[in-house]
Amino acid sequence: MGARSVRFKVLLVEDEILISEMVAEVLAEQGFEVHAVGSATEALCVLKAGTSIDVLFTDINLGDGMDGVTLAMHARVLAPDLPVVFASGRWALLDGLADLPRSAVLRKPYSPHRAGVVVAQLLAAPGPQSRERMIESSGFVVEHI
Repeated sequence: MGARSVRFKVLLVEDEILISEMVAEVLAEQGFEVHAVGSATEALCVLKAGTSIDVLFTDINLGDGMDGVTLAMHARVLAPDLPVVFASGRWALLDGLADLPRSAVLRKPYSPHRAGVVVAQLLAAPGPQSRERMIESSGFVVEHI
């Protein structure tokens, strides 16, 4: 019998449809199972339904009233150790999020391939007891606590 591969599940929250489609396609090509939604409200419905998610990947500036930071706070009530990738073109907002546990920040514009690398690094990182910071010149930070 062959080995069974594990596909990590990413909940992608992006209100710009072209970005969402492009990132979802590349993440799927990199082996992730992607569930893409266009708003924080939709994402919360997915999470509250009990759908198994390994990583929340969210834009910060979403058009439905709730932003990605608020979404992540709600998501972590449901799943306290859920890794979160925050993406935004507003770099100052991301600077304040770099210290959150089990999170990564991704500055727009970013390549979809880079998004997959950040997700993979976040998933491969040690558990909550360790603290590690990776900074790369491409402009992303991954912080683990």
